[in-house]
Amino acid sequence: MTLTTTPQVEGHTIQRYCGVVFGEVISGVDMFRDIAAGFRNIFGGRSAGYEDELQRAREEAMAEMAQRAEAMGANAVVGIDVDYEVLGSDNGMLMVTVSGTAVVLD
Repeated sequence: MTLTTTPQVEGHTIQRYCGVVFGEVISGVDMFRDIAAGFRNIFGGRSAGYEDELQRAREEAMAEMAQRAEAMGANAVVGIDVDYEVLGSDNGMLMVTVSGTAVVLD
């Protein structure tokens, strides 16, 4: 499965458009990561816990989108967009959504 943010894939022609596909992941961030991130906020530096969770959520959302595209008969997704949001009363939930157009390439 080819996944790209570009509207086409160099060297290939889009034979058929299958439709728009999405992948969504909402995950909670545990209190230990919150505590560590709080110290990073005070003293500076990067939060490896949050970065790891963000990467995991993004990869899961992309995999979900690819599975949905494959179920539509596509062999690629073009024009992918990735969005991030925080949710919940205490902003303790991370939402990653990806979308793109499922296509069949030659």
